[in-house]
Amino acid sequence: MSRRILVAEDEMVVAFDLCDTVEEAGFEVVGPHSGISSAMLAFQKEKPDLAILDIRLDDGMVFPLARKLAAEHVPIIFHSGQYSNEEVHAQFPTATTLEKPCPPADMLEAVSSALGPQIEAGTDPSAS
Repeated sequence: MSRRILVAEDEMVVAFDLCDTVEEAGFEVVGPHSGISSAMLAFQKEKPDLAILDIRLDDGMVFPLARKLAAEHVPIIFHSGQYSNEEVHAQFPTATTLEKPCPPADMLEAVSSALGPQIEAGTDPSAS
């Protein structure tokens, strides 16, 4: 069963490149979502294994969604050119931050690292 990755990104060219990158690596993509409201609905429908989030979306800042994801222990990768690592880590100390533009290899390395223990063990820690 492939891991589900929620993608929230409002720049469509970036969003589709990002989705293609993670799909080609064998992950199931949920999105892309250009707004918080649609990403939140997707999250509520089925919890993803990881989320890749742009910080500023069409309908506002992604932090409320990120807080809900973090509360459910969903690993988060912030993918933005707007905020520094320090600003993000102050609110989300366990999240990964990647600056746009991010080379596909760096994104896949971050995804693998964030999912690493789950992938290596072949188990989903949320199922216990």
